[in-house]
Amino acid sequence: MPEVKIEIDGRSFDVACQAGEEHYLHSAAKMLDEEASVLAAQIGRIPEARMLLMAGLMLADKTAGLQDKLRAAEDKLAEREAELDQLRNAPAPEAERVEVPVVPQEVTETLAEIAARAEALAETVDGQRAG
Repeated sequence: MPEVKIEIDGRSFDVACQAGEEHYLHSAAKMLDEEASVLAAQIGRIPEARMLLMAGLMLADKTAGLQDKLRAAEDKLAEREAELDQLRNAPAPEAERVEVPVVPQEVTETLAEIAARAEALAETVDGQRAG
């Protein structure tokens, strides 16, 4: 088990940890040292046990706040996942029938006849102009 030297508020401590977890121990010690520095700036020099207790309580308070935020985010995520599941499992909407008006065949034939007469008249007018 490796032993790591950490420093909290200018005081050195030798702490054992699991192999490979030295980085986590240094990170945790840095956070505790930051809290101890805040206490030392506010209160001044205090006994080691009291300083560590108060710094630990300050970190625990921050952790509790973060856990509350995490729980709220997890609850919100669960709601969104339930909503997504509901939408995914909902039956497909029924097809909507759209009616397109159709021009009756006799109207189409009448329009074709009128177009043919208009073309014949145009040819007659063009013939009279040319001649």
